[in-house]
Amino acid sequence: MANSTGADRRNLLKLGSIGLVAAAALDVHRAAAQAASASLLRTVLDRGKLIVGTGSTNAPWHFEDTSGKLTGMDIAMGRILANGLFGDPNKVDFVQTAPEARIPNITTGKVDIVIQFMTISAQRAQLVNFSRPYYVEGVALLTLPDAKIKTFDQLMAAGKNARVSVLQNVGADDLVHQVLPDAQVMQLDTQANVVQALQSHRVDGAAVDLSTVRWMVKQDPTKYADSGMHWQHQLYGAAMRQGDLDWLQFVNTVFNVAMFGNDTAVYDAAFKEFFGEEPPVRHPGFPMI
Repeated sequence: MANSTGADRRNLLKLGSIGLVAAAALDVHRAAAQAASASLLRTVLDRGKLIVGTGSTNAPWHFEDTSGKLTGMDIAMGRILANGLFGDPNKVDFVQTAPEARIPNITTGKVDIVIQFMTISAQRAQLVNFSRPYYVEGVALLTLPDAKIKTFDQLMAAGKNARVSVLQNVGADDLVHQVLPDAQVMQLDTQANVVQALQSHRVDGAAVDLSTVRWMVKQDPTKYADSGMHWQHQLYGAAMRQGDLDWLQFVNTVFNVAMFGNDTAVYDAAFKEFFGEEPPVRHPGFPMI
């Protein structure tokens, strides 16, 4: 390129422009014809709509807003995928899926894909294909903004006097003690009770999902606070039927473009709306994906 003439550069730019026009001219029917006949990609394109398995009761991932419309980060990812398929984010049906039915609904073909805050694991990957991660979940400590103990440093300084609620589970005490080795741990049977223990001042902090902390603080920063400690990463990805490389590659391509490419507006807006944070700025050059 250093020895290219001005004419050479103009020709290259012209070729690039032609490529962009050609890409824009591709339609759904042509794409369907090029997909492997056995691929779900071809089936979905021929059908004219996407079928997504998800939930409706877990903000900020999937829940009904005040008008009864399904919304949340999982819903945004489903609409991003529909837009990648058809140029229309509304060409998608959301099927209510219980957590235990997520994998069966994929393997039986009831849904094309499950987008339902599903943690990627080696065990699950033996049964389904996972997309690239679209969120990195973690554990965080929810606190009260007007409490004497509300930051992680204050919780650490409190030592054995610090009290933390957490969802009842094998290893729940160890989970808290990873970051607060001397804290008293209160295991409770539901997430609602974990938060209620904090609201009633029976504990100084509630160990819940990072996404939950960000959502609750965004909804009412006068009522909830983020202590500043986040740990134990988990990856959330969309799940698909195994044995279909075309479909998997397509979903990954759409997600990559939406998160790191030239069409990030919808993902960024959803991330800010549901987590109260601006995604990091993407800079041309070294790929972030």
